[in-house]
Amino acid sequence: MGKVTFITQEGLNKLKKELERLMNVERPAISKQIGEAIEKGDISENAEYDAAKDAQGMLEAKIAQLRGKIANARIIDESKIDTSSVQILNKVTIKNKKNNATMQYTIVSEHEADLKSGKISIETPIAQGLLGKKVGDSVEIQVPSGMISFEIIDISL
Repeated sequence: MGKVTFITQEGLNKLKKELERLMNVERPAISKQIGEAIEKGDISENAEYDAAKDAQGMLEAKIAQLRGKIANARIIDESKIDTSSVQILNKVTIKNKKNNATMQYTIVSEHEADLKSGKISIETPIAQGLLGKKVGDSVEIQVPSGMISFEIIDISL
């Protein structure tokens, strides 16, 4: 049994789409490559055959891993999320108390994290430090550059 991960319906749909693509597009393509390499004769010294078999192994591992993620995914009921304290799927506005810089992050599952769009994984030190805190709370968070003190300005959806 793998680790249960909480995920939005949108995130789960993305995982399922990727699994479908790997099984219906990638898998047949690799099988075809292996078949073509075998047709060329002696496979003991056939680099194409070896490469295709390696690719097949990696693809099967990826498919198994995705299946595991999907099996262990639990949909987050977005209607049950409140903003009285920081939790997953909250948009949190924090202020760096040292330089007064304000940042806004949405806390999401590990699989949905995307720093460019301001979505940080619940597994990150920042998210871990913010969980359960309320507006006005100050938190000390260990980041690669040292300890930073943040104040929670706002919690929204």
